[in-house]
Order: sequence, then C-alpha cells, then structure tokens
Amino acid sequence: MHTATRRTLAAIACAIATPLALAQGADIFKGADTALGEKLMKEHNCAQCHAKQVGGDGNSIYKPQGRINTAGLLRGMVEMCNTNLNLGMFPEEVTAVAAVLNRDHYKFK
Repeated sequence: MHTATRRTLAAIACAIATPLALAQGADIFKGADTALGEKLMKEHNCAQCHAKQVGGDGNSIYKPQGRINTAGLLRGMVEMCNTNLNLGMFPEEVTAVAAVLNRDHYKFK
C-alpha cells in the first residue's frame, strides 16, 4: 500500500474515531478489571517507559495540557501505546489499563 493511501486511511480513521472518543464518558470503564490493568502495566513496564520519555517517575506524562480530556481519548492513548509498542493486548486489556489510569490520574466521570 502506498504511503499516500495509508495517510488517507489514517486520516479517515481519525475523523471517524475522534468524535466517538470525545463522546464517550467514563462508563466505558464500567466493569473493567483494574487488577488486570495494574498487572499489565507492571508486565509492560509502563512506568519505566514513561520515565524515559518525560523524566522523574514518569507521572508527568499523565494529563498533558489539552491532549487527553475525555475517557475515550484516554483509552485511545493506551491503544496507541499497545499498537506502537506491539504489546499484543486485547481490547478488554487496553480498557483495563485505561481504567486504572482513569482511577489514579484522570478521574473522568
């Protein structure tokens, strides 16, 4: 597939996904297995990766100004890490990790 085609498909996917992500409330985390999320965050060394990116203990990566302001966008960011780092998490695992981040840092209602 040509680079231009990939970019076009990515732009279409973002155009479709962004309104959906903005519309989703924290109810997307209802029933999420936060114990599993905590386990996965340790297994995938999330804190260490974040510390490499932003320094310190890595917690300053959470709540970047203006970037993640809905539960859907938070879940999307976790999915981006999953995809970019080839972590192989299933959708319910991504949701579990995002639920932990919401509980501990974002607190979306």
